[in-house]
Amino acid sequence: MNTRPPRTESPSTPTQKFTPKQRKAIIAGVIGNTVEWVDWTLYATFAKVISDVFFPRSEGSAALLATLLVFAVGFVMRPVGAAILGAYADRHGRKKGLTLTIGLMAGAGFVIALTPGYEMIGIAAPLVLAVARLVQGFAAGGEFGSSSAFLVESAGPGRRAFAGSWQQVSVGAGVLIPSLIGVVLASSLSDEALHSWGWRAAFIIGGVLGLVGLWLRVSVEDTASFTQLRNEGRARSNPLKAMFVEHPRAALRVVGITIAGTLTYYTWVDYLPIHTNATYGLPLDEALLSQTLCTIIFMVLLPFVGKLSDRFGRRPTMAAFAGGFVVLAWPMLQLLNGSFLSLFLVQLTGMLLILGYSANCAVIMAEQFPPEVRATGIALPYALAVALFGGTAPYVITWLTSSDHGGLLWLYVSGAALISLVVYLRMPETKDKEFS
Repeated sequence: MNTRPPRTESPSTPTQKFTPKQRKAIIAGVIGNTVEWVDWTLYATFAKVISDVFFPRSEGSAALLATLLVFAVGFVMRPVGAAILGAYADRHGRKKGLTLTIGLMAGAGFVIALTPGYEMIGIAAPLVLAVARLVQGFAAGGEFGSSSAFLVESAGPGRRAFAGSWQQVSVGAGVLIPSLIGVVLASSLSDEALHSWGWRAAFIIGGVLGLVGLWLRVSVEDTASFTQLRNEGRARSNPLKAMFVEHPRAALRVVGITIAGTLTYYTWVDYLPIHTNATYGLPLDEALLSQTLCTIIFMVLLPFVGKLSDRFGRRPTMAAFAGGFVVLAWPMLQLLNGSFLSLFLVQLTGMLLILGYSANCAVIMAEQFPPEVRATGIALPYALAVALFGGTAPYVITWLTSSDHGGLLWLYVSGAALISLVVYLRMPETKDKEFS
C-alpha cells in the first residue's frame, strides 16, 4: 500500500523551464507517438477504399459497414493491450513499453499493406485484415498510458499540462500525416490506381515511419520518476491488481473523463470526412482537405490551452469543452451538408471545443495515480472507455444514418458530453498536486 501522506505543490511554485534532457525526452516521445498513430489512423483515412478491396464491391454500404466493424474490432484489443502493456511499462519502464508498442504497430501496418484483396484470396483477406487490426489495437491500448506517463513525468512543476498536451499534438500529427497522404493520393491518382496500389503505398510509408520512431525510442533514457521507483525497490509485481485494489475511484474517474472526449474526437476528427463523403457526396479529397486544415489549427493551439490549464486549472478548461458540446452539438450537425464550407466550419468548431479535453487528458489522468501504477492506471480505464464510446462511434453513426435516424446523432453526442461534464465539475482540482 502507498502510505505516503498526500501533499500539494504550492500554487506559487515557479514554473520550471525544461532542461535539455527533458526537452530531448519530450521531442522523442512526441515523434515516436506521432508515427505510431499514423499507422493506426491510416485505416480510417482509407476506409472506403479498404472496403472495396477487402470485401465484395457488390455489397455497397454493407461493405463499408463491415470495414467499420473491423475498425471497431481493433478497439476490442485496446483494453487487453492496456492491461498487459501498461503493467509492463510500470514494471520495466516507460521506455521499454513504448518500444514494444511501436514495433507491434508498425509490423501490423506492413501486414495490411501486403495482404492481397478479396478478389485474390477471398474470405482470407478480411480475416487477415481483422487480425492485423487486433494487433494494432493491442499496441494502441498500451501506447496512451505509457506515452502520457512518459511525457508528464518528463516535465517539472507548472509545466505538466503543457508537456502532456504534446501527447495530443502527436496524435493530431498522426491524423494529419495520413490526411495529407490521402489528399495527395486521392487528387493525383486515378480511382483504379488508388485501389490497386495507392492505398498500399500509404501503409508502407506508415510502416517505415514506425521504424524511425522505434529507433528514436531506443535512443532516449527512461524518466526520473521510474528510475527512482526502480532504484528504491517500489515497483509493483502486479500493478494491475494494485490499481484496482488501491485506486478504484481514480480508475472510474478516468473512464468518466474519457467518455465525451473520445466520442467527440473520433466523430469530429476521424469520421466526419468519411461520413460527409459517403452521405452527402462531398469529394473525398475535399473532405480530407477539411480534416487536414482543422487538424493543423488544432495542433497549433493545443500547447497554448495546456498553458491555460497549468495557470487556471484542469476543471474549468475541461468543463468548457463538455459544456460546449452539450449546447452546440445540435446546431453544428444541422449545418452539415455536401459543401466543403459546411464541413470545415462544423469540424473546426468541434475541434476548438475538443482542445479543452485534449490539452488536459494526459496530465489529469497521470495526476490521478502514483508512479507505481501510473501507466496501468491511465491505460486500462482509458482504453475501456475508448473501446465503448470511441471505437463504436463511426459504426453507430453509419447505422443511424442508414436507418434514417441520423437526426438523433446530436443527442448521442450531447448525452456523452453531459456525463463527462458532471465528472469534470465534481472531480478534485489537481493542478497544484504534488507529482513524483
